[in-house]
Amino acid sequence: QVQLVESGGGLVQTGDSLRLSCAASGRTFDSYAMGWFRQAPGKEREFVAAISRSGANTYYADSVKGRFTISRDNAKNTVYLQMNSLRPGDTALYYCAARIVFSASYGASTQNEYPYWGQGTQVTVSS
Repeated sequence: QVQLVESGGGLVQTGDSLRLSCAASGRTFDSYAMGWFRQAPGKEREFVAAISRSGANTYYADSVKGRFTISRDNAKNTVYLQMNSLRPGDTALYYCAARIVFSASYGASTQNEYPYWGQGTQVTVSS
């Protein structure tokens, strides 16, 4: 079982950047595909980005494509979400999630595929 802890959220202005981090416990981090999701007040949780075990394959929601970049450092057991050109619509609680996969290229974009979740980090973008 893996435990996930997100960090890096905060209050920023439109157009600013933030980098979120998600630190994972355990020694088998490179067995996990990782994802970022977000939930805005009054809305359902939605997919943001995903990355395969090796980091070679990445997947994005259309709403963040070209602005957000997901990456991972398996030596540090950490996955990142670099967020640029932030907008008020990006305001949400951001969660990272993990699932064990056998395929090196697999990336999951639906939350039901992820059994492990962090507690979330708040991102607020003011206009």
